[in-house]
Amino acid sequence: MDGRSAARYLPERLSLKSLREAAAHCRGCDLYKAATQTVFGEGPRRARVMFVGEQPGDSEDRLGHPFVGPAGRVLHEAMDRAGIALADAYVTNAVKHFKFELRGKRRIHKTPKTVELRACEPWLGAELAVVKPRVLVPLGATAAKALLGPKFRLLAGRGRPVAGSTLAAVVIPTVHPSSILRAPDSAARHRDMGKFVEDLEAVAAALSNDLASTPPP
Repeated sequence: MDGRSAARYLPERLSLKSLREAAAHCRGCDLYKAATQTVFGEGPRRARVMFVGEQPGDSEDRLGHPFVGPAGRVLHEAMDRAGIALADAYVTNAVKHFKFELRGKRRIHKTPKTVELRACEPWLGAELAVVKPRVLVPLGATAAKALLGPKFRLLAGRGRPVAGSTLAAVVIPTVHPSSILRAPDSAARHRDMGKFVEDLEAVAAALSNDLASTPPP
């Protein structure tokens, strides 16, 4: 098995700035060779909620920012409908480089291999250590398995807090917003979006409960 890892690229002192700068030079796996650039997470250091997707897409790879393509627009709309402020969220991916295959001139997403997820794991672990979100939201099966283990079944556990996780006070997995874009028709998209918003409403409720239980300074 390929034993390479991003761990040796981590800076000595962890901050979002130092992590972002170091990740730009990561060669922990081969995905950097075809990708345009590293796409690191973004958001406030004290964000109370962290969303973790699978990997950057075509738009993210070209622009260098997470969740700025079509799936990002779906996520932002669902967050708005659920009452989650963008200013309170940190968004990132389990893998920081775009993995794709060419079909003509189009770059089509390919699911990262386990070895690639493991190689990139130190970046995500460092982001969690710096941000310390109160609520963690894995988006999609790949992110959920990367964070919660390969036996986790997303469809059985989506929208509900995961028992026993030490990653954050509350961990609520849900689908990746790109799955809504792949719905076969407008009726299915409307239904899937409604379920996605319901899941994010559970996230918003967890944030509200956390805020209510936090003693004043």
